[in-house]
Amino acid sequence: MDSKVFADKIIDLMLEKKAYDVKMLNIRDLSSIADYFIVCSGGSEPQVKAIADNIDKSLADEGIKCTHREGFDSLNWVLLDYFDVVIHIFKEDARGYYNLEKLWGDAPIIEVAEDGTQTQI
Repeated sequence: MDSKVFADKIIDLMLEKKAYDVKMLNIRDLSSIADYFIVCSGGSEPQVKAIADNIDKSLADEGIKCTHREGFDSLNWVLLDYFDVVIHIFKEDARGYYNLEKLWGDAPIIEVAEDGTQTQI
């Protein structure tokens, strides 16, 4: 599956659990670690877990396994690695602290609205 199509599928799964401030960073030309980082926020630890679990379970049901996952102990920042797409699910305060969008400031960023509409910023 094309990495952009896969990233869009993940975004849909995030939005099912009301993830907000969803952004997709195209890091394909900046790094060999992945094609896309998808960053989103959850308002609470249970919501962060629900977003991560929905992605993990839905993709596993399709035979797509997560290669690495971190952050389920604290639920401030959950990382799910699917090779070409790496997902970062933050509680709002942790997201501001780590500020991945600034760290990867050279990456083209696509902002995703609540209805799934994507806009390059």
